[in-house]
This record gives sequence, structure tokens and C-alpha cells, in this order.
Amino acid sequence: MKLSIYSLREILFQGNAVSLNCKTMVGEITILDNHETYVGVLTEGLAKIIDEEKKEHFFSIKDGFIQVNKNNEVRCIVSSIE
Repeated sequence: MKLSIYSLREILFQGNAVSLNCKTMVGEITILDNHETYVGVLTEGLAKIIDEEKKEHFFSIKDGFIQVNKNNEVRCIVSSIE
């Protein structure tokens, strides 16, 4: 899937990913390739990305939004914890 994670200051991640695990208002979720469309509110926690090379990336998130589109694109706009 094409994954983009943006903060107000910078692009935190942009590229192809195998999975994204993060916390939302309704609980922890994992987004995989060809996930159903989804819009949610992110809550404070650690976001874990596994890229297509199986490398793990971690970001501390304060809050934000996630959007999963039907064309296998995932976008997150977050406030990151510094």
C-alpha cells in the first residue's frame, strides 16, 4: 500500500508499506494491503510501520486522523510527540 504520514512540520513517512499499526478512538488497528476504506481519529500512542523491505519504523503520535482509500492509499495527518 502507498502510505503517507504527515505532521504539521514535516513528512514523517512516505512510501510503500506492508502494514501500519496504530491506536484509534475505538482501539488499536492494523491496516494491511487492500484494506477496506476507513476514516478514523488517531489517539496517543506508538505507530508501527513495516515497509516493503520488512524494516520497522516507529513514530510517537499525540493525535490525528487516518484515511484509507479504495485505491490502496493510506494517509495520516498527525501531531507527533517530540
